[in-house]
This record gives sequence, C-alpha cells and structure tokens, in this order.
Amino acid sequence: MDETSDNPMANSTAATEASPAASAWREWLEEHGPKLLLFARQQSRSHEDAKDIFQDALVKLVEKVRSGEFVGGQEAWLPYLYTAIRRLAIDLSRRDDRRKRREDNVSADAEAFSNDLQPWFETESSDDETRSQLERGLKELPEKFAEVITMKIWGERTFAEIGETLGISQNTAASRYRYGLEALKKLLSNARNRGDLSI
Repeated sequence: MDETSDNPMANSTAATEASPAASAWREWLEEHGPKLLLFARQQSRSHEDAKDIFQDALVKLVEKVRSGEFVGGQEAWLPYLYTAIRRLAIDLSRRDDRRKRREDNVSADAEAFSNDLQPWFETESSDDETRSQLERGLKELPEKFAEVITMKIWGERTFAEIGETLGISQNTAASRYRYGLEALKKLLSNARNRGDLSI
C-alpha cells in the first residue's frame, strides 16, 4: 500500500497535481490540513471516519472552486472547511446511528457501535500519558465545549470564526471555551489526584 492511499492530505494534493496552482494548494493544505484533520477527529467516532470526512470536505471545496460557485477567496477556504467537516460529521453520525438501529433490530446480539480511540494528537511519543489524558478529558466534556476548545487551541480560530462555523455568537463561543477549559482542568486535576496522571 502506498503512502497516498492512507493519507487524506496526500490524496488531495495528488488530485490537484495537474493544476497550475498545485504548489499553492499544496502549501495551503500543508499549513492548514493538520488542524482540519484534528477537528475532523474531534467531530467523528473513529480515525478512519475523520479521514473520510476531511477528504470529502476537501473534494467539496475543490469542486466549488473549480466550478466557480465558491464565493470568497482563499481566505474563505478555512471557515468553509470547518463548517463542511462539522456538517459531514453530523450526517455521517446520523447515517451510522440509523444503520445501527436497523442492525440491532435484526440481530439482538449485534455488537454495539464502538468508539475507536485513535490518537487525536500527533506527537513524537504517540503513547504519551499527557496526550492520552487530554484526549480522554476532551471526550468526557460535553461536545459543545470540546469542539470550541479544539477549534480555538489546535485550529487557531478566533471566537468570531468559531461562532460563525457553529452558528452561535462569539460571546457564546468564548463562554463555552472558558467553561470547557474549567471542566477539563477539573477532570485532569481529578486524574492527578487519583494517581492516573503524573503532571
């Protein structure tokens, strides 16, 4: 298996190689792709779903840009992709939930849909204790807090951009960020007190 079959960013750049703007696209994707993939991981139930969602969002953007339907320049790509990733993740989640209900009705002993615990954060030591605790902490937070924290810290988005993407006011985004950080701090503090965390 070659590297491009497993890497959504490589697949996206390979699809645009023939374009005269391929190098500009590749540079933009190298800069913003990891942030977007992290957001997709936060929004989805598995690493594979996140890669699919990320890839689908990129394809939608490229199709819109090529057809001339996309309103705004390159500066509008990132907000568009955050919104597309969120909507695609919701759609995928709904489809999966409907499929699961159908399967459960057919077979009482069907396995429950599991939450794949692929790492969200790419670090030099992927099994790093702190990374693992942060992932668990973010997954334990209500989704409305976790998505704002992910977009703000790792996506480097402003509260106004987060609000626009999520369809909330920037003040609500800031409040969710603040409350989410407080809750995450409490979770990590509890883990430290139990001896689960050494930082």
